[in-house]
Amino acid sequence: MRRFALGDSLLQISKPARLNLTIGVVPEMGSRATAPLLLFLGLLFIFVKTTQKKATFPGPSFCLGVGPLISYGRFLWMGIGRASNYYNEKYGEIVRVWIHGEETLIISRSSAVNHVMRKGHYISRFGNKLALKCIGMNENGIIFNNNPSIWKMTRPYFAKALTGPGLQRTLAVSVESTRNHLDKLLKSTTTTSTTACVDILLFLRSITLDISNRLFLRVPLHEGQIVSKIQKYFDTWQTLLLKPDIFFKFKWIYKKYEKAAQDLQDAVEELLLKKQQELQEAEKLQDITDFATDLIFAQTHGKLTAENVRQSLLEILIAGPDTMSVSIFFMLTLITQHPEVEKKIVEEIQEVTGEREVQNSDLQQLKTVENFINESMRYQPVVDFTMRKALKDDEIDGYPVKKGTNIILNLGRMHKDEFFLKPNEFNLENFAQNVPHRYFQPFGCGPRSCVGKYTAMVMMKGILVTMLKRYRVHSHNGTTLEDLKNNHDLSYLPSESHSLPRMIFIPRNQAEA
Repeated sequence: MRRFALGDSLLQISKPARLNLTIGVVPEMGSRATAPLLLFLGLLFIFVKTTQKKATFPGPSFCLGVGPLISYGRFLWMGIGRASNYYNEKYGEIVRVWIHGEETLIISRSSAVNHVMRKGHYISRFGNKLALKCIGMNENGIIFNNNPSIWKMTRPYFAKALTGPGLQRTLAVSVESTRNHLDKLLKSTTTTSTTACVDILLFLRSITLDISNRLFLRVPLHEGQIVSKIQKYFDTWQTLLLKPDIFFKFKWIYKKYEKAAQDLQDAVEELLLKKQQELQEAEKLQDITDFATDLIFAQTHGKLTAENVRQSLLEILIAGPDTMSVSIFFMLTLITQHPEVEKKIVEEIQEVTGEREVQNSDLQQLKTVENFINESMRYQPVVDFTMRKALKDDEIDGYPVKKGTNIILNLGRMHKDEFFLKPNEFNLENFAQNVPHRYFQPFGCGPRSCVGKYTAMVMMKGILVTMLKRYRVHSHNGTTLEDLKNNHDLSYLPSESHSLPRMIFIPRNQAEA
């Protein structure tokens, strides 16, 4: 009946001779149109206001899926570090791209970087799971462990080893190891000359590996063999980390990388077996207790798996040869380019230590040395970004961030964009005054900062002071940082594919004679 009545009314409207349209129909139709129009305008207003509150990310366009393919391809082609710099330079301090089809933010703004670092829901990292399994880091160790509960359970073992008594021992061990390697260097020279031309990266990697072994493991090892395996392991790590899943379906393509990872894992397994044998034969455990011992006991009591123990020991052993050795190489190269800086450093070392070796009580007085190390890490970092993943929805500097978003914190670019007086120069004046922590983050901050940052600083000071007290260094053929060919992927490293960086060591008393 309602349908019939509606039809009658429509028939009445269609008869213009019987009704005055201007009086009856227009007001009736206007009232019916006004409500939907007002509703539409209201919804439009709400939408506009909502979109104004949530800014959209700068970056390449999605463009029917072409944008994600191009950005992911750029990371595979250029490497993580170089691609991150490209996008920050092109689009600004906060950029949205895609890696492996996943939304990824590249951030170089200090306020946003500090927000991410200090929040507990950014403690996870990202990378291809198959790659992490290949190198043993999937849910093991602490560097790229993406399981927050296992990471939290493992990290305290590192923290104990890298603080307290272990930290107090670091300087003496660093000085002794450096001195021993320098003595070997002197003995290897000819009887007619005390000058040595050194494969500097191999030399520094051997020193840092020896220091790590003395601090955390304390078993005999072949430095050259382990250093070689570490280099191949790191190459595997940065080559595989962002590869697509299909890459791992063709074993003949990546089997050399799989072998490189397995070789180092097997070597670390052998070192653990040596340590276990020493523990079984020891009369007093307190005499040989260290990081490896704590890991072995944790495995015995079911707190850590065998795979996690092996990976944790592997990671603490590779930190020196992997990154610190290259950092010190860059520092020595900068010293050769800036003789006035070397003069200030050597004068300070002489004034503070005299003829004796550097001691823990001296470290606070070595201000020029510390400023030099900080400025070197700012100007020419080895690790200039860190990778995180959002574990819940958040907002960063007004931008909405969804759970699961990948994040690259471009620290190297941040260190050259904000605060510093001469950001694009190597100059100790950049650290003449205290630098607020938010503007300088070589080791990060917050819950997932570098657990070994204090140990690393002490080791670098010990190695540099011990070297510079005895030797003056020169780059072979006058090579500068600008001359070096570098790989800028997972870290910033000098290319060793064609020629090995070399340095000339001249005894300081001979150089100044």
